[in-house]
Amino acid sequence: MKTPVNRRSFMKIAGSTLGIGVLYTALPVPLAGESGEMMRWLGKKNGEEMTPFSFVQLSDAHVGFNGPPDPLGTKAFERAVEMVNALPAAPDLVLFTGDLTHDTEDKDMHAKRMKQFQEISARMKVGKVMYVPGEHDAGLDGGQLYREFFKESHYSFDHRGVHFIALDNVSRAKPEVGPEQLAWLKKDLARFPKTAPIVVFTHRPLFDLKPEWEWFTSDGDDVMNVLAPYENVTVLYGHIHRDHEHDEGHAQHYAARSLIFAFPDPDKVADKKPNPFDKEQPFRNLGIRVVNESAARALSVQDVELTLREYSGINGVQQILREPGL
Repeated sequence: MKTPVNRRSFMKIAGSTLGIGVLYTALPVPLAGESGEMMRWLGKKNGEEMTPFSFVQLSDAHVGFNGPPDPLGTKAFERAVEMVNALPAAPDLVLFTGDLTHDTEDKDMHAKRMKQFQEISARMKVGKVMYVPGEHDAGLDGGQLYREFFKESHYSFDHRGVHFIALDNVSRAKPEVGPEQLAWLKKDLARFPKTAPIVVFTHRPLFDLKPEWEWFTSDGDDVMNVLAPYENVTVLYGHIHRDHEHDEGHAQHYAARSLIFAFPDPDKVADKKPNPFDKEQPFRNLGIRVVNESAARALSVQDVELTLREYSGINGVQQILREPGL
């Protein structure tokens, strides 16, 4: 009897929040039988053998946002770029999970914000930067302006044996992927064995996290049903402006913190109101999760919260280790 690949044996994930987003390390483990055949097949299909690599998830920069609860504008985003560039090894990819800009009905102003986002993100010294839209990027015009700047809003690509899928669950002016994209997803996945490692990145959560706060995708169950037969699925999303982890079947879902302001834990408050700005800790609850191989070959996630004390006259950072979700 052949043993399926356990995703924790395929992709090692350890994380820490550094005030910017999420850095993952994908580590293929040599396995015998069907799993080894799968990795060799993917290596041949992609034109390269599977080797370890890292990638960063950033989310919710809201370029163009002004005023309370966060007067910082693009400072956290720019700090994120600096920290990505300061990593010991440059990541292969950056995946940005939506709300690159803050929406406006003034098309010229929105285009200016998208150009500003591109200028800041272009400073990152990484192999590629890939995007999906958030509702602030694509909700008002069905993604027309977004596509002018960033091309397709859903697509897929292979990188070192991992299949990446960008899903658009915002351009239909409601939290929905839609039947056309679902059909595309089924076709896209058809060529892969069920043991293939898959990373999906999108804006809204694909499960009902907090529907009354619009933290859901109406046909998210349909998406997850398409992915259900696959044994190694990681879903990355934004939108909720806080860290969160969720297990569902063979899939694990991870939210990245935002780069503009944070929302509170919905289980602890009644109203959807952003956390107030703290000038002593202006980057509090904004974050990056840095994910590396675990020596024990097991899932290990830690958050490191970064605080830049620029408003109190101290140049430096304070790193506070804590458990995710707290």
